[in-house]
Amino acid sequence: MPKSKRDKKVSLTKTAKKGLELKQNLIGELRKCVDVYKYLFIFSVANMRNSKLKDIRNAWKHSRIFFGKNKVMMVALGRGPADEYKDNLHQVSKKLRGEVGLLFTNRTKKEVNEWFSKYTEMDYARAGNKATFTVGLDAGPLEQFPHSMEPQLRQLGLPTALKKGVVTLLSDYQVCKEGDVLTPEQARVLKLFGFEMAEFRVNIKYLWQAESGKFEHLGEGAEEEDNDDDSSSKESEDSEDD
Repeated sequence: MPKSKRDKKVSLTKTAKKGLELKQNLIGELRKCVDVYKYLFIFSVANMRNSKLKDIRNAWKHSRIFFGKNKVMMVALGRGPADEYKDNLHQVSKKLRGEVGLLFTNRTKKEVNEWFSKYTEMDYARAGNKATFTVGLDAGPLEQFPHSMEPQLRQLGLPTALKKGVVTLLSDYQVCKEGDVLTPEQARVLKLFGFEMAEFRVNIKYLWQAESGKFEHLGEGAEEEDNDDDSSSKESEDSEDD
């Protein structure tokens, strides 16, 4: 019987690695933006939410936003004076620690600061966040929940039961106190009852100008952060994932 042409062994070592290609493309895109745009802002994000960042990208389609892959961005811009893509870009690389991003734009410093200072969005807190206010629930029927939700509410710690098919809170219940570090159960309860405690916001920290190569601090607390960056930059670089 002739051997089937479909019966061929494929060596997995021959499969193309796309990771390197993606990184090279990102480096190329970043350097292209350095050449095209007048200003490069570094921003930090409080209470990161992908959906909120997507909204900002849509509002700033005339500009380019990069978020994540800090190590790759550092390679593109240059880690030091000897390998920086343009003058003083190594100063930008030094600030790429944690949840920060880059905004390339032709909008002025005043326009950027005004827009982002006004942009805030509330969202539900996650486990590990601090409660911004005290939340208590009064005993009584919880008619907003179907009867099938009662076991889940009980598992979250609420003293509930079904009374005539209605989910009922048997006694007053304190979900959290202001300043508490929220547990997963508390965060879930707050979301179920519609209490938003997390404020998504973008803080503009630094500015690099393409024409002059000038790098400057913006916003409150930026200079204090520099001391932390200098003392922990090597540790952060070593621990950061690609």
